Amino acid sequence: MPRQPRRRSYDQYCAAARALDVVGDRWTLLIVRELLAGPRRYTDLHADLPGVSTDVLASRLKDMEREELATRRKLPPPAAATVYELSARGRQLLPVLTALAAWGAPELAERRPTDAVRAHWFAIPLIPVLRRLPHAPAVLDVRLDEGEFHVRTGGEGVTGDGVAVYGDGPAPDADARLVLDADTCRALAEGTLTIEEGVKDGRIEVTGEGPVAAALRGE
Repeated sequence: MPRQPRRRSYDQYCAAARALDVVGDRWTLLIVRELLAGPRRYTDLHADLPGVSTDVLASRLKDMEREELATRRKLPPPAAATVYELSARGRQLLPVLTALAAWGAPELAERRPTDAVRAHWFAIPLIPVLRRLPHAPAVLDVRLDEGEFHVRTGGEGVTGDGVAVYGDGPAPDADARLVLDADTCRALAEGTLTIEEGVKDGRIEVTGEGPVAAALRGE
């Protein structure tokens, strides 16, 4: 099926401009952030994108389907729910969001009283940090005051079997759990703190059995 014409364009023969034609609209990259964690229902997306209107969210999802960044599918019974998920092209945006998160990490020095927060929003800034650990690949749960998420340190966008690199909540097959706070997450993302230093200073608690947890504790 031929692509429908885009609604708007910078009309510049430039790779950056063409990329922004596709993902430069407000909310689009944040929808990608949510879908990088795996398939999501519309209601779940709306709940984790505080501030977006239902009309704008529906419009952006239609745009993403048109641009072949995302698809819709119906889950089999008993779920029988419709979910949105990223295409292979959409998952290629993980490095883009990782770079944006690294660039924007210093902006988190002060939390504004109007700021919403979800624990899994810290996953993308932490992925490069966790991938540098000597025991990678591994599955790590990360617990903050705001909630818990998990990161799989292997793969690009998804692992070889199609499992999302990160997701909301704990993983059933986690090798270790890291307990820390949002400020420590920010320090790790900025590179002003290492996991080894955080464990030593008591800013990061590591729980779990097995070699990965033991190595993180320095045992």
